Amino acid sequence: MRTAPSELEPVSRTAPEHGGARLGRSLPGAVAALVLVLLLLVVVRLPWAGDLGMHAATVQRLSRSLAHPGNPLVDADTPSPYYSPWMLVLGCAAKLTGLSVFVVLRMAALVSLALLVSGVWRYVRTLSAHRAAPATAFLSLVFLWGPLLFEWSGFLSLNSLALTVSYPSVFALGLSFHFWAWLTRAVRTGAGWGVWLGLGALWALILLCHQFTGVVASLGALATVIAARPGRPVLPRLGAALALGLAVLWLWPYYDFFALFSAGADLEAVHRPLYEHLAARFGLVLLGVVALVARGRRDHRDPLALFFALGALVFAAGGLTGHYSWGRALPAALIPAQLAAALEAVTAGRRAVRTAWAWVLGAALVAGAWTQAGTLGYVTGRDALPGVVAAKYRTPWTGYQWIMRAGVSYGDVVMARRMPARQIPAYGPYTVAPGYPDVFLRDAGRREAAVSRYFDAGTSPAERRRILREYGVRWVVGPGDLAGPQVRRVTAGPGGQVLYRVLP
Repeated sequence: MRTAPSELEPVSRTAPEHGGARLGRSLPGAVAALVLVLLLLVVVRLPWAGDLGMHAATVQRLSRSLAHPGNPLVDADTPSPYYSPWMLVLGCAAKLTGLSVFVVLRMAALVSLALLVSGVWRYVRTLSAHRAAPATAFLSLVFLWGPLLFEWSGFLSLNSLALTVSYPSVFALGLSFHFWAWLTRAVRTGAGWGVWLGLGALWALILLCHQFTGVVASLGALATVIAARPGRPVLPRLGAALALGLAVLWLWPYYDFFALFSAGADLEAVHRPLYEHLAARFGLVLLGVVALVARGRRDHRDPLALFFALGALVFAAGGLTGHYSWGRALPAALIPAQLAAALEAVTAGRRAVRTAWAWVLGAALVAGAWTQAGTLGYVTGRDALPGVVAAKYRTPWTGYQWIMRAGVSYGDVVMARRMPARQIPAYGPYTVAPGYPDVFLRDAGRREAAVSRYFDAGTSPAERRRILREYGVRWVVGPGDLAGPQVRRVTAGPGGQVLYRVLP
């Protein structure tokens, strides 16, 4: 069976190192350490954007009822794919400790970051024994992107990671790197049944925690198995691992995993932007594609090259068929390309070739870091940044603590448009319509239509009262021109928003 340098096969170093070699080995580690310190400081601030409200709401519901949490966003008894094993752990932590869900999410961020860093280290060590390889790979993962800032859960750019570090997607990505490392060892060493069954359970855990990252993990695993071309003794164990994983997915009690395959068109519309501005967002990754070509020429069954090909194929198929949610498989193409670029800089051919690669990669990483320099503002605040850096800073969302201080309680139903509805449930209330697509909420469209009618200037007072009563609404968050016989103004918040109490 073909093998590659790994932690199983340490590389001997008998030749003395000159100063430049020592610097080249230590510099990536030092820079990576600084990036980690930055991310740890970001965790303290926990900037709000994207899906943070959804995950906070999920922890809220589980901390109140582990057995029957209901829909995390609206007052309805439905399952939710957000009730994953990891969120169940966080809900238990909140319930047992009484800590705020945002404190629990900070703890989750620390665990996820540790998993990610250690997972990258372990997986890269299966590809190269060079001491600088893991740190260089980590820097490529966070900086080798493009000149246009891009952030999305499940993607590892620095800015995206800073905003999503407490999300289940980062936890699942950390597990995925460990999964690939463990699987690589298993196919190389002929591991026993217990190891393979553990791999099957881990595969299911990743899929349950974040389904899109689970697809990426699956493509990476498939590439690993194809590259290793395991013999007949391994195939029954691989089959048992798959069977156990599928059984875990089927038995998970909080939602029907396999029902997600019939998700509606809402997911496609949400993910269509993944196919826009590809060159600007990911242009620097082309350096990794060049590295993959070189690796593929040296070894036609290179696992990173196969991993990239599978990811690119799924991503392209999604764009061609209109299944834009398949675009979430893009990390399966980005990650192997980013890793390949890093590995070429430390392992490729002669010293002159490695030096050239290192300089080119270094320049690309500096360019990528400059694009994401605004991430510093999540630690220092915008005012502390130099003007040119402040221009790259994206202001986080403002929370809705102010409505809780004004009297809104856990479980109250709040009428609000989509953007407020993405944050309000984080504190315990429900909204009339979910702020995110919900594949298990059958009347989601009807709820969204009700919200639109309520805020339409042409809707009669009688129709508004009917909507409020139908959904048990106690509060309204909206503009300052809603006062009328149904509601009474209570307080004002940021951005001209006003909180109204619904009158009996």
